Amino acid sequence: MRTNFLSRLARRLSALTAAAAVSMTAAAGAASANDTFLGRLHTVREIASTVPANGDVNPYGTAVVRHDAGKLRRGNVLVSNFNNSQNQQGTGTTLVQISPRGTARLFAQIDPAHLPGPCPGGVGLTTALSILPGGWVVVGSLPTADGTSATAQAGCLLILDSHGRVRETLAGHGINGPWDMTAASHGDWTDLFVTNVLNGTVAGGGNEVDGGTVLRIALKLHGNQPPERVRTTTIGSDFAERTDPDALVVGPTGVGLARDGALFVADTVKNRITVIPDALSRESSAGTGPVVSSGGRLNGPLGLAIAPNGHILTVNGGDGNIVETIPSSGRQVAFRQLDNSGSPPGAGALFGLAVDLDRDAVYFVDDATNFLNVLE
Repeated sequence: MRTNFLSRLARRLSALTAAAAVSMTAAAGAASANDTFLGRLHTVREIASTVPANGDVNPYGTAVVRHDAGKLRRGNVLVSNFNNSQNQQGTGTTLVQISPRGTARLFAQIDPAHLPGPCPGGVGLTTALSILPGGWVVVGSLPTADGTSATAQAGCLLILDSHGRVRETLAGHGINGPWDMTAASHGDWTDLFVTNVLNGTVAGGGNEVDGGTVLRIALKLHGNQPPERVRTTTIGSDFAERTDPDALVVGPTGVGLARDGALFVADTVKNRITVIPDALSRESSAGTGPVVSSGGRLNGPLGLAIAPNGHILTVNGGDGNIVETIPSSGRQVAFRQLDNSGSPPGAGALFGLAVDLDRDAVYFVDDATNFLNVLE
């Protein structure tokens, strides 16, 4: 996200915020700090730069390593870069692994000319990033030829082994600009939940189109062999999306799966959080799903994660805040400013976030500084 676009986004969203039914003041009064996840976190700390030797910038995806495997080390954080060293969006090719103490190492640098399968348009690594059992890493690609939305293509999901080698690509069957992702594994099976933001957006020429989707992609794990795609189901649709000269594309972004199988989606254009019920089992689209919360402290929600207490965490593209929302009521019960650079403060700085292994802190990438940070 670029800051001049988000300055405009923040102004547009202010009208929605003023009219929103959710009152942050009332919500905060109804929940004490001890009832919230964010209420126990007070310090933002820089961990390490996300810029590798080739100069890639604009960190997007964030995933915590849960088990040692190959080059992956438990407790470290994997970060994907969306831009190259010339700051062209949709051209970043690197994944960086960062330890909680600040040691950063290149995990993978992907060569678009040497992929094991199709990936229409090449490589531009997005917020869609998950680590599966066995150390398989899945990352989304929404590529461009020159950093502009006019050259954006469908891309794919890239599957890397635990040593950072691309072993497989997943393209087509509804994958069209994979933007964010979460995963749920059970035995030898994994379900990927992937948002897609290029369904009619380039043809729309900057006009809003309601073509954004959420896919559930069932994968069968086969030990040392790459996972096998078994089935793709569209479980969410009709999300607002559009291209933008500064932000490349705006559409449904963060997704988080609750324990009861509900999938929460950050509907960025509409400035709200929606929910897709029965995401693990449904066989048809829920559309955008019911609205959980809108307006209030939400200001262009991008990254989304589920807190240990079951609440929804979202980071704003418009003001650099993280917001905590109760799923059952839609009440926004806490917020913190994570970034105050830019104009307005924090605009365009935040994307991916992930709760740490100890479940008492949250990692986030700061696009304004190209750093991995932690709120603890």
